[in-house]
Amino acid sequence: MIALKTVNLELNGPVATVYLNRPEKKNAMNPQMHRDMNQVLDTIEEDGGVKAVVITGIGDSFSAGMDLEECFLQPFDDPQLFYRTNLIALNWFKRLKAFPAVTIAKVNGFAFGGGLLVTGLCDLAVTSETALFGLSEINFGIFPAGGATWAATHNLPRKQALYYILTGDTMTGAQAQEYGLVNKAVPADQLDAETDRIVRKIVKKNPVTLELAKQVYERTTTMDLPTAIDYDQAKLWELSRLSGNEWINVALKQFEKRAYQPGLSTYNRAEVKS
Repeated sequence: MIALKTVNLELNGPVATVYLNRPEKKNAMNPQMHRDMNQVLDTIEEDGGVKAVVITGIGDSFSAGMDLEECFLQPFDDPQLFYRTNLIALNWFKRLKAFPAVTIAKVNGFAFGGGLLVTGLCDLAVTSETALFGLSEINFGIFPAGGATWAATHNLPRKQALYYILTGDTMTGAQAQEYGLVNKAVPADQLDAETDRIVRKIVKKNPVTLELAKQVYERTTTMDLPTAIDYDQAKLWELSRLSGNEWINVALKQFEKRAYQPGLSTYNRAEVKS
C-alpha cells in the first residue's frame, strides 16, 4: 500500500486499487487530492504491468465531488491560482478517460458532481444499489463543468441527463444501472465480490488487446461505418504486430484443439512466449 495524503494506492500484480481517502469530507476532491491522483496515475503507468485499475472511496462515500471551499472559494480572488488549482484536476480527469489500463469505478456511497464524473469517465462501473448519484451544481448556481456534463451526456439518455443536470435531484445505484451510468448495481455487501468478478475477467486478457480495444471504441463512436472499418483494420494489424500475433499463434491454435470455447471463456495466456 502506498499512502499519500489523500489517496491510497494498492498494487497487486495486474490490479491497482485506488482509494480516495478524505472520509471526513465524504472524499471531496481538494487540490491535494488532485495532485495525489496525478501522482497515482504516474505510478500505475510506470509499473507497466497493470491491466485493471479500481477506484473506490474509503468510508461511506465514493466522492462528494469537488471541495467547494478549497477549489473555488479560497483561490477565486487570484485568477492565476484559481486556474492552476483547477487545471490539476482537469488534467487527471482527461488522463483517466484515456488511461491505457481498464478503469473500474467501485461506487460505495455518495457520488456527486466530480464523483459522478469519475464514474462516467471509467470504462466500467459497479455500485451498491443504495448509493446516491447527483449533479448538484444547479443548486449553487452553475451547470456541471469540468467534464461533468460530458459524463452525463455520454452515459445517460438525453431526457435523464437533462433531468439530473437541471433539477439537481439524486438517483440511486439501482437507477444508475437502469439508465446506463453503471454496469451493475448490487446489494452493498456484494459490491466487493462483484467488482472482483469483473477484475478477474479483465486480468486474463492480453493487455495490448485491452488497450487497443478501448482506443477503437472511442475513435469509432464518431466515424461512419466505412471509416470505422478502415480504422479498426489498421488497429488490428497494430495489435498483431505488438503482440506477436498472439491471437493466431496462441488463441486460435488452442481453439483448433478445442481447448476452450471463445463464446464462453478465454484462452490460456500461460502458453504465450515471453
